[in-house]
Amino acid sequence: MLKRLDEIMARYDELTNLLASPDTLSDMENWTKLSKEHAEIEEIALKYREYRAKEKEMKDDFSALETETDAEMKGLLEEEAYACKEALAALKEELKILLLPKDKNDERNCILEIRGGAGGDEAALFAYELYRMYQYYCEKHRFKFEPVETNETELGGMKEAVVNISGKGVYKALKYESGVHRVQRVPETESQGRVHTSTVTVAVLPEAEDVEVEINEKDIRVDVFRSSGAGGQKVNKTETAIRITHFPTGIVVSCQDERSQLKNKERAFKVLRSRLYDFYNQKNEAQYAQNRKSMVGTGDRSERIRTYNFPQSRVTDHRIGFSTFNIEGFMMGDIQEMLDALALADREAQLAGSDEE
Repeated sequence: MLKRLDEIMARYDELTNLLASPDTLSDMENWTKLSKEHAEIEEIALKYREYRAKEKEMKDDFSALETETDAEMKGLLEEEAYACKEALAALKEELKILLLPKDKNDERNCILEIRGGAGGDEAALFAYELYRMYQYYCEKHRFKFEPVETNETELGGMKEAVVNISGKGVYKALKYESGVHRVQRVPETESQGRVHTSTVTVAVLPEAEDVEVEINEKDIRVDVFRSSGAGGQKVNKTETAIRITHFPTGIVVSCQDERSQLKNKERAFKVLRSRLYDFYNQKNEAQYAQNRKSMVGTGDRSERIRTYNFPQSRVTDHRIGFSTFNIEGFMMGDIQEMLDALALADREAQLAGSDEE
């Protein structure tokens, strides 16, 4: 680890000198590239510089102890030396975390997809409640929540919803939500008070940039149709809804929430790019997750990840065995504690994997 840190420190110093060079400043494209690399390793380099300074301080204290004769001074030096030793151990753990592979998608916006699964009307009702839960969460954290497509039912449920969420670090915050969410409760339509189990599938996709996914016009078909809602509500008399079919992958994207055909088309292409980006990266992500033996996956969309047990007011994430007993608050968007626990478990799994290596 220290050898790798020495290499990073050397590169950081090299980049610092290059960025101050007149030759580099005259080439803005190269300067931007080097500046980005410099920023990416700066936190590690500065933390390692702090580590080395503390290490030197400890060595100086221990060295002074060998020649010091005054008992009081010797006691102070010994105390300082062991304080430095403890600080070094803490800095080493911080450096381990900083050296973990970064998820290149963490700072991206994301596409949230929610679909009712097993359970019919009850699944659709819970899909709507999850939709509202994420909307409340985004409002609390000032993320922008923009529906792309919503397919509602007559009973107030939601068969499907696609949402574009934007904000700093939003994919990093929500990426562990992908999977099957199971609900256990007594439906309003249940006359005998029996608990039913239904499922909803959630997918969180990093938003792809235009340059990352090339969409060939020959590979797609764009259809225009009239938008509609549950029970014929929100019917638009003009053809503003858009459906894009991507033939090579079979991916179909629809958008009808905007009144403008152009805006619906822009949003539909944004979702298509993200789905294609996710589609082509799934094998790499699955292999990466397998290699690091993580407890918390973001790739397997068929995995049952969480149970919402309303009779017991309990929400349990099965990947990490974490439970909270405030289901009302959870459904109102107070999910940060769960998200933090998932991120911590993932980081600990990565650290365990790096120690094995």
